[in-house]
Amino acid sequence: MNISNVTADAETFTCNAFLVEGDRTVLVDAGAMDGVVDVIREHTDTLDAVVLTHQHGDHVAQLDVVLDAFDAPLYAYGEHPRRASELDDGDQVFIGDEPFDVVYTPGHADDHVSFVSETTLFSGDVVVHDDGAFEYGSFGRTDMPGQSRERLIESIEALLDRMGDSVEHMYAGHGETFHGDIRDVVERSLERAETREPKYPEE
Repeated sequence: MNISNVTADAETFTCNAFLVEGDRTVLVDAGAMDGVVDVIREHTDTLDAVVLTHQHGDHVAQLDVVLDAFDAPLYAYGEHPRRASELDDGDQVFIGDEPFDVVYTPGHADDHVSFVSETTLFSGDVVVHDDGAFEYGSFGRTDMPGQSRERLIESIEALLDRMGDSVEHMYAGHGETFHGDIRDVVERSLERAETREPKYPEE
């Protein structure tokens, strides 16, 4: 399957939104970049679904625009007026060419889920490879209202429990895509989260 970051050229703050082309063409998160529909149309004329990791603004600001443009069903854990299918922990959703397990991973957001297959992880913001705070294993911030470092730690542990050693591709909501030993990156994220040190100075 072919995976493209359709918000890679954004000039304003957005998440990484990934277009997954394959047997089932799916957009993972919609992002906040104006013109994202045009970028998607450079790759495909149709979307079989849009799936959300969570509903923070940088992940959903362009959601209605995308849904309107492609008339695609929305899959989400959290309630949304346009949700066609509710995701729950343990569900399975087909993205591209592979079935992905839905793993409920709150802490950064109450409605956060990650998607893991035999080869690939879409981790949203629960863990990322790199960001402004850490390289090679970071995690979503937990200093905003409604967030919890303790729940985030439990979520990373749950993700490790559900993720096999064969996972070698990581697509996170921020930072760079990483190919290699994904378990090692996620374990490093867990170690850093467990120190309870602030991710950002103001946290």
